[in-house]
Amino acid sequence: MPSTKLESFFIYNSNFGPKEGEEHKKILFYHPPDVPLDNKIKQTGLCEAIVTFTHTFSPDHPCEALHTQKTRQLFYQPEKDFWMIMTVTIPCNEKTGRDGQTYIEYHDEDVQDSVFDAVLKTSYKMFRLFMGTFTRILERFNVEVLKQRLEHFFLRYLGTLRLSTSDILDVFNGIHFLPLDKNMYLRIQCFINLTEATFSQVKYTAFLYNDQLVWSGLEQDDMRILYKYLTTSLFPSALESELGGKESPKGATPTSAAGSHYGRYITGPPDMKDPSNLGKVPRIYVNTETSYEELYLIVYRALSATICLMVDASVAPSFELYQKLDAFIGPQLSSLGSDISEQYAKKATSSDPVFKYIYFNHMNLATKSTVHTKKSATTTITNIPPDIMRILGDINADFYRHGTSRAEEDGETIMKTMSDCWVVGKKSDQREFYVVLNQKNANLIEINEEVKKLCATNFNNIFFLD
Repeated sequence: MPSTKLESFFIYNSNFGPKEGEEHKKILFYHPPDVPLDNKIKQTGLCEAIVTFTHTFSPDHPCEALHTQKTRQLFYQPEKDFWMIMTVTIPCNEKTGRDGQTYIEYHDEDVQDSVFDAVLKTSYKMFRLFMGTFTRILERFNVEVLKQRLEHFFLRYLGTLRLSTSDILDVFNGIHFLPLDKNMYLRIQCFINLTEATFSQVKYTAFLYNDQLVWSGLEQDDMRILYKYLTTSLFPSALESELGGKESPKGATPTSAAGSHYGRYITGPPDMKDPSNLGKVPRIYVNTETSYEELYLIVYRALSATICLMVDASVAPSFELYQKLDAFIGPQLSSLGSDISEQYAKKATSSDPVFKYIYFNHMNLATKSTVHTKKSATTTITNIPPDIMRILGDINADFYRHGTSRAEEDGETIMKTMSDCWVVGKKSDQREFYVVLNQKNANLIEINEEVKKLCATNFNNIFFLD
């Protein structure tokens, strides 16, 4: 059966084309680009009309989704007067009726509003991280520059979307943390404090091991989107370049001039012996709601330990700074990476968990999942059927379906599927816990007791209301 695909994605601002004959000026970005201009104008005009019409009935809650037989359209207003519209196809297949005639059956339930709404919002936040806000770009430059930046970013970004595998984890957009003992954590904390004290240019720091976060000095919302970029884009592409022979294999030989450590830049100079090549270092924008800071993102790795240094963008980093950072950070990060790997190896278990669960904490954005496994650096697969994944998404959406008052309430849902599988969703004290149990002969009371045991065994330090 064909999967969900992106049909169109566009951004408009009604203030830019208020007069008849100037409608095309409203469109700031449109994908796919080869659509005739008249069609772009019609689609934008229809969405404008829908937004205006629905505003009459619900001024405080703008239109979020439009359901049709063949498509699902998601609406998002990230900034005043700017609208982002994403249209995805509804999966369908051909069937034969009793009369022998073939017809198309559309599977509307396969496309969940909450999931694709999250995908749309994340796309804006990713743009904001690397380009700044729409409004700020307009203030500093003009509409043409905004259009250029939108095109430059989204033409690449939209190609990375994996809509067919989007699920409840996209809704959470959380962070996988690495639990360490207190001595190791304090060593890392001291290392970060010493780095920031030694190099005044460093405004914020984040420390990761593999794809798990250990420490961050950024605000949560900024770190959550930076974490997504690091783990789904930067780290996988760095790994591919290593495996492709573009870089020396990670940790194979010391990379410093003195041969004393294994550190190297992922963003920054690829060769510390070549001062003419400073490499590529992305600019990022953080705290856009308040101080609006522009920073360079320097990412440095030794073994599997990674430190992200966010440096003031008012002065471009010099090769001398890169040399000093390399000499200071390299040996210490190599030592930390080696020690963490020993601790990590002791804790890691290869056995498959006996039950499948997803956990999310709204307070610190911590996510844990035994449902998702990494197939490759860029591909994550689920080890439960797609219909069960959709049920998890539906239970999550139901917790928030009736506005703010419902979202603040705790709740629990227990259900049994047609395949005799039990699915449980708990929401308690800003935490969510979803578990899938294959115990077809169990009853409701037994399942409830089993979930309590699982919580006590695996989340014994976390308070869940009964």
